[in-house]
Amino acid sequence: MNESSSSRQVQQIGREIGAFGTIARLLLGLFLAGSVLHGQLATHLVPSTWALGLVGFPALVLAWHGGRIRHHPARFVDASPLSFVLGLILFLALYFTWWYAPALSVTSDASLLFFGSSMILAALRGDAGCEILAVSNWLLHRHDQIACALFFPIDALERQKARP
Repeated sequence: MNESSSSRQVQQIGREIGAFGTIARLLLGLFLAGSVLHGQLATHLVPSTWALGLVGFPALVLAWHGGRIRHHPARFVDASPLSFVLGLILFLALYFTWWYAPALSVTSDASLLFFGSSMILAALRGDAGCEILAVSNWLLHRHDQIACALFFPIDALERQKARP
């Protein structure tokens, strides 16, 4: 598949989530990002949290995603149980650093900002799958997916309901 037919394929995809998937992502994304904002306004702002959550983590994912595309340019969708588990492990490992590695505790709130803002972007763009790729999909004009255990059931039900 050449690059022009690949971009036509992405343009034909459109919104991959329905109203409930959009609302669920917006609500949870706003809750996660809002909890960090509220907590830091109540105590003190930590600029490194915001830089890591809104720039650092997305840049790491963008680098990985771009590298993957260079080696395998076709659109990828992974809805395997392993992708569910790996996504959950990634979030938990980043969030619970305050418990197992206090020196790296900045990643706890940064992970909430990253996942929360990614959910908001995915909702606005209509992207299904795990929100880990929301920013890189947007910047790279892609619609690749890694399954998300949290929203997969909602998206599957909406797809099934939308079928004629």
